[in-house]
Amino acid sequence: MASRCLALTPKFSQHSGARFLSTTRVLREEASTSPNLGSVQPQKRPVGGFRGGIIGFLFGFSLASAFAAYHLLDEYKLASAALQASVEELQASTEKVSAHVRRIEAVEKDLKALAQSSASKDDLSRVRTELKKVYDGLHIEFLDLRSHVWGMQQDLHSLAKKDSTSVRI
Repeated sequence: MASRCLALTPKFSQHSGARFLSTTRVLREEASTSPNLGSVQPQKRPVGGFRGGIIGFLFGFSLASAFAAYHLLDEYKLASAALQASVEELQASTEKVSAHVRRIEAVEKDLKALAQSSASKDDLSRVRTELKKVYDGLHIEFLDLRSHVWGMQQDLHSLAKKDSTSVRI
């Protein structure tokens, strides 16, 4: 860290390497010819690496399970809401059908009452024949009455022609 603080910026350097505060040539050559000590060997892991793999697997599995359970619960909620809407729609249509059935039953009841109170074709033909008989009977009585009145007029006329009439009451 101290070497970084003492290093000059690259625009002031004459060589391609970093230039230190010490500007003597000997020191520079000595710094550039120093032997490479090598890279640092990575520290070997102890036997707990297997244990870390198992813990990682379990953590990943539990995270994936939690994610799957969340999505499964979300799907369940959506399906439940759709089912509830379908049930409510079915209930509304059932109420409509029940109302139609009640109206049909009321109309059938009225129709049955009308059928019982109305006359059939046989009843109508029987009443028609009776009415014809009554009409014919009245017509015959009317003609009889007319002939009787005509006879009375003739009698009255014949009496009026006679000069000497004696009407006794």
